Amino acid sequence: MPPNPDPRSIQSHLKQKSLNPTVFWRIAEEIPQPLNIGLTVTSIALPVLVWWLVTTFANVDPKFLPSPGKVLEAFGRLWNTRELLKDTVASLWRVGVGFLFALVFSIPIGVLMGSFSSIRALLEPMFGLMRYMPAPAFIPLLILYLGIGEEPKIMLIFIGVFFFNSLMVMDTVKFVPKDLIESTYMLGGNRWEILTQVIFPHVLPGILDASRINLAAAWQLVIVSELIAATEGLGRRISVAGRFLRTDEIFVGLIVIGAIGLTFDLLFQYLLRVSCKWSIQKQ
Repeated sequence: MPPNPDPRSIQSHLKQKSLNPTVFWRIAEEIPQPLNIGLTVTSIALPVLVWWLVTTFANVDPKFLPSPGKVLEAFGRLWNTRELLKDTVASLWRVGVGFLFALVFSIPIGVLMGSFSSIRALLEPMFGLMRYMPAPAFIPLLILYLGIGEEPKIMLIFIGVFFFNSLMVMDTVKFVPKDLIESTYMLGGNRWEILTQVIFPHVLPGILDASRINLAAAWQLVIVSELIAATEGLGRRISVAGRFLRTDEIFVGLIVIGAIGLTFDLLFQYLLRVSCKWSIQKQ
C-alpha cells in the first residue's frame, strides 16, 4: 500500500487565501443597524423613484401607467368617499376569518401527522392530492353548495390555506430530534406531555413561519373570492377599476393590499421574537 500523504505537506502547497473584510457580503451574519435601515428604506424608495422618473420624463400614457401623484389623488378620493375604508374592512374580515379557521384546524392536524406515522399514512396522500388542486377551481362547486354570500369566499381562502399549512407544519414536526422525545420518555413523560411540552414548543417557530408564508396565499385568494358577486372589497375594487380603465385605482388597491400584507408580516416576525426568544438566540 502507498504511504499516506502527510496533510501538512499538502497544506504547504496550497495557496493561502484570505477573505477581504466586508460588511455587505457577510454570509449568515447580521449587518450593522444603520446599514440595515438604509437598505430597507432604499428597497421602498428606489422603485418609487424609478416609477416617478418613468412617468415624468418618458412619454407614457397615464391610463397605462399613472404617476405616483395621480395614484395619491385617487387614494385621497377613495378615502374621502369612505369607499376604500369599506373595501379594506370587507377584505380584512374575509381574510381574517378564512385564515383563522385554516390555522385552527391545520396546526393540530399537522402536528399529529408529523408525530404519528399512522395518521401521516392515513392523511398525507389525500392532502398531497388536494394541495395540487388550485383553490379557484373550487369556485363553481362552492357557489353550488354555499350560494353567493360570504360563505364561499371564506371557504375558498380556507381551502387554499388549510392543506398547505397542514403539510408545512407536518414537515416541521418531522425534524424534531428523537433524542428529545426519548429523553422525555425516560423521565416518565407520556404522549400528551411529549406533544404539548416537547414537540409543540420546539416547532412553534416553524409554525409561525409557515403561517406567515401562507397568509400571503390568503391575500391572493381574497382577490379571486371577491369576484363571486361581491359588492365591496379590494378585489372587487380592482376588478371594477380594470373594467373602466381606472389604472390609478388599481394601483391604490394593490398598494393597500401590499401594505396590509407587510404589516401582518412584521407582526408575525415580532410575535416570533417575543414568543420564541430561544429560537432567535439559537440562530
